[in-house]
Amino acid sequence: MNNFRALLIILTIVFFSASCATLQYKKEIKEHRIAYKEDFQNSDHAPLKGSQLNDMAFYPADDKYVVKAKVISNESPENYDVETSSGMKKSFYTYGHAEFTLDDIIIKLELIRNLKVIQMPQYKDYLFLAFTDLTNGEDTYGGGRYIDLYISDIEEGHITIDFNKAYNPYCAYSDGYNCPIPPASNSINLEIKAGEKMYKGPYQGKH
Repeated sequence: MNNFRALLIILTIVFFSASCATLQYKKEIKEHRIAYKEDFQNSDHAPLKGSQLNDMAFYPADDKYVVKAKVISNESPENYDVETSSGMKKSFYTYGHAEFTLDDIIIKLELIRNLKVIQMPQYKDYLFLAFTDLTNGEDTYGGGRYIDLYISDIEEGHITIDFNKAYNPYCAYSDGYNCPIPPASNSINLEIKAGEKMYKGPYQGKH
C-alpha cells in the first residue's frame, strides 16, 4: 500500500508539473500574439490597423508543434533570386537546412537569408523560414506562412522551431506587397495546425 501511495504522489507531481508547463507555454504564446498585433498597430507599413486586427485568427497553442531541429549549414552558400507574390524577385542565399521529425515524418526545410535585410544591424543574424503545408487554402493562407529565426538561436547544431509562432505574409491581407514565395522544397506533407490562420476580415485590395 505504501508503494502504491508513493506512486500516486509521484504521478500527481508529474501531472501537476506538466500542467503548469502547459499553462505557462499558453501564456507565452498569448503574450507573443499580443505583441504581434501591437507591431501591426505601430508600423507605418502594416496592412491592418485598429479593429481590423480583431479579425486575425490563430490555432490554439499546442506544444506538439515546438520541434528541435538539427541545423545542417551550407558549406558553399550561393546567392539566388526568390520569386515574390508580385512577380518581382528578391536576393537571398541558403544558410542551410533544418531537419526534424514530426508525426513520424522526417522534414527538411531551407533556412534562407535576405541579402538586403541582413545589412541592417538589428537583423544581422536573421534567418527566414517560409513554408507551405496541407492546411493552406483551407484553414490557412494559400501562399504559405513564415517563421522568424536567428543564427544566435542555434545551440550545439540545433534550433527550436515553434510553429505556433508561424505568421501570414502581408499579402494575406492586402495588395501592394512583395512577399517571398516559399521554396518548393519547404512544402510539408502534413497539416501544421499551429500559428496564424486565414484572415477572417475583408481583403484590403482588389481581389
